[in-house]
Amino acid sequence: MAYDYAKNREERPDPVKADLKGNLPSWLQGTLLRNGPGIFSVGDTTYNHWFDGMALMHSFTFKDGEVIYRSRYLRGDTYKDNMAAKRIVVSEMGTMAYPDPGKNVISRVITFLNHTVPDFTDNCGNNFIRYGKDYYATSETNYIRKVDPVTLETQDKVDYMKYLAVNLVTSHPHYDKDGTAYNIGTSIAEKGKTKYTLFKVPDTTAGGTPPVKNKANASPALKNLEVICTVPCRSLLSPSYYHSFGMTDNYFIFIEQPFKLDILKMATAYMRGVNWASCLKFCPEENTLIHLIDRKTGKEVGIKYYTEAMIVYHHVNAFEEDGHVIFDVIAYDDPSLYNMFYLNVLKEQSKTSAMSVPKCKRFALPVQTDKGIDVGDDMVKLQYTTASAVKEKEGKLLCQPEVLCDGVELPRINYDFNGKKYRFVYMTCVAMSAVATKIMKLDTETKERTEWREENCWPSEPVFIPRPNGEGEDDGVVLTTVINSNPGESGFILVLDAKSFKEVARAYVNAELHMDMHGYFIPMEN
Repeated sequence: MAYDYAKNREERPDPVKADLKGNLPSWLQGTLLRNGPGIFSVGDTTYNHWFDGMALMHSFTFKDGEVIYRSRYLRGDTYKDNMAAKRIVVSEMGTMAYPDPGKNVISRVITFLNHTVPDFTDNCGNNFIRYGKDYYATSETNYIRKVDPVTLETQDKVDYMKYLAVNLVTSHPHYDKDGTAYNIGTSIAEKGKTKYTLFKVPDTTAGGTPPVKNKANASPALKNLEVICTVPCRSLLSPSYYHSFGMTDNYFIFIEQPFKLDILKMATAYMRGVNWASCLKFCPEENTLIHLIDRKTGKEVGIKYYTEAMIVYHHVNAFEEDGHVIFDVIAYDDPSLYNMFYLNVLKEQSKTSAMSVPKCKRFALPVQTDKGIDVGDDMVKLQYTTASAVKEKEGKLLCQPEVLCDGVELPRINYDFNGKKYRFVYMTCVAMSAVATKIMKLDTETKERTEWREENCWPSEPVFIPRPNGEGEDDGVVLTTVINSNPGESGFILVLDAKSFKEVARAYVNAELHMDMHGYFIPMEN
C-alpha cells in the first residue's frame, strides 16, 4: 500500500495512552517531539509541495513505563489566515498563493506588494529548537513559534529580525553543555551587503538561576543574542542555500554551496506566476566553498578550502584530531531531492525517480601551516580516512571526500559526542525513493551497517537517547515513529537497543501517524 502524501491528517490534542508491547527501560523518561507537514488542502486550494503543508506537531511522552501520545496543529498566523479564508492565502516556498478572484483591487495590490518584498510564512513545520528554557517550532524563515512542549499549544510568534537582521535561519542549531545555542542566518542586502551571520544565544537560566515565577512575562533568551562573526556572501544577490552547519570544540564549519537563492527572481516570482522554489538555482560549474571559523576569534582560518559542486542538507558530526578538522555530511550531486517531494511526483510513487543517491561523505581539513608543502601534495596525514586535501596554487586546498556509505538521510548521533570524535550514526535508508523503508546504524570505523526493517512499515528519523551515566557511545536507545500499512494494525513508536539494534519495545498508537521531518527529545528533568 502506497503512502498518501497529499491526505490531510487529523490532530489528536487529547492525550492517548499507547498499547505497549515489551518493556521500556526504567531510565527512559521524557518527551519526544516531532514536527512535519499535516494539512495539504484548504477548501478547493492545494499545496504543490509536501514541504509546504501546514505543520502538525506530535509528541510521545515516556513516563513510568507508559507512553502517552498527542498531536496538534501549529496554530500560527498562516494556519489562522488560511482557515479563516477557507483557502490557501499564505505563500510557501513551493506554492504561490493568489488572492480570491472576487477580492477588490486594493486587496490584490497589497498581496502583490507583500510578495515583492516577502513577509515569509510562520508555518514552522520542520523541527523544534530550544533557546534558553523555551521550545520553538521552526522552519527556515525569520519566524519561529513558541510552543508548550507538554500540551503542544501554540504560543508567541517570534521574529528573529527583532534581535538580528537575518531573513533566513537554519532549523538545526547546535548546543553547548551549558545550554548555549548556536545558529546561522542569512542577511540579504542588509546595508548593501549580503552575508551569513553566526550567532549564539546563551541560556541565562542555566547554572542554578531561580525559575521565573510568571512565565508569561519571562524575557525570551533571544534578547541575549550575540553575534559571533559574519561571512560575506560570494555574490550579493545570490546567497547560498543551507540547512545546517558543523561545530567542534574550537571551530564552526559552514558550507557555501553553489545552490543559490536568486533574490531578484524571488522579488518578481509572484508577478511571473511561479513559486519561490523556482528561484533556487544550482550552478554545477562552480565550486563549493568550505569556511572554517575559529570559535574563539570569530575569524576564518587563513587556509582556503573548497571542493566540487554538491548540495548538503544535513551535517552529521565534526571533530578535531592531529591538526585536522574532520566533518561528515550527507551530500547530493544535484537538487533533485527537492523536486521529488512535489505532490504530483509523490503521487506516482515511482521507484525509478531521478533522485541522485545521497552519500555520507567525510572531509578532512588540515589546519596546520602549509609551509614546506609543495603544490600537488596531499596535506591530510590521517591514516584512517582516504579523504584528501591537495595544495593548489595560491595556497588553496582542493578537498576530496571519503564516501562512508550511500542511500542514507536524516542522520542522528549521540549528541554527547557532538563536536568530538565519534563512531556511530543512525540514519534512514532512502535509496531511490522518498519513502524510508528501514533505518540503520553505521559504524564509521569498520563501515559495518546494522539495519531494522519490517514489512509494510515506514520508519522516521531515528533519534538516539543516551542512558544516564552510560558506558560507551552507543549505550542507550533509538526511537523512531513507524507508519504501519499492514491491514488492521496501527502505527507505533519503536524502541531499539542502540548497541545491538534489536527491538526492546514498541507502543501502538490509536491514532493515524503521519510522515514528518525532525524530532527533539526533552528529558523529564527539563
